[in-house]
Amino acid sequence: MTAERPDPRRLGVEPGDLDGHTIEELTDYLEAGRSPSDPSIEQSAGCQLALEALERLHSLTPELMAADAAAEPAADESWVQKILSGIALDARAGRRIPLTPPAPGAEIALTEGAVRGLVRAAENAIPGVLIGRCRLNGDVTTPGAPVRIEIDASVPYGEPLPRLADRLRDEIARRLAVHTELNVTGIDIRIHDVQLIVPAADEEDEG
Repeated sequence: MTAERPDPRRLGVEPGDLDGHTIEELTDYLEAGRSPSDPSIEQSAGCQLALEALERLHSLTPELMAADAAAEPAADESWVQKILSGIALDARAGRRIPLTPPAPGAEIALTEGAVRGLVRAAENAIPGVLIGRCRLNGDVTTPGAPVRIEIDASVPYGEPLPRLADRLRDEIARRLAVHTELNVTGIDIRIHDVQLIVPAADEEDEG
């Protein structure tokens, strides 16, 4: 059975959220090999965050999306659509998070969207993990204020969930410590899906 691509229009994503583009347009652009190059996408920080997340999703999940599409009865919102929804939200700039200036009078800051992108990229370190929605709870605009990170995640079957959550939490904490000055007081991980990843046919032949 051929998997139908999830309809991003169900997510309520408006073009203004991604500098005039939608998740559906970015998906088409990615599937076309980002050719011809579109400057309005390539020069948009929000679109770049969304494209990076979509690339990770597409490279990991062809078998899972097929299984999700074949499931009966169909869920109101599939796990793939939840991930896409999180990508769209993460791409929004959100609040400005100040950093220590390199020189007196200078000003430097991260956007909340960029920090959510850092958090989402932690899934690269743990094969099979996909991060959905990410929230930064607390006053990120005030240096030193306590901030708690909350994420939804889909994880692969086969590893004890507490240990997997600890690995993901450690990776997120490490990335935030390197790239931000946030006072992270906790990282809450809610696992909403456990996925059985089926090996590709060539992998089965090699085994």
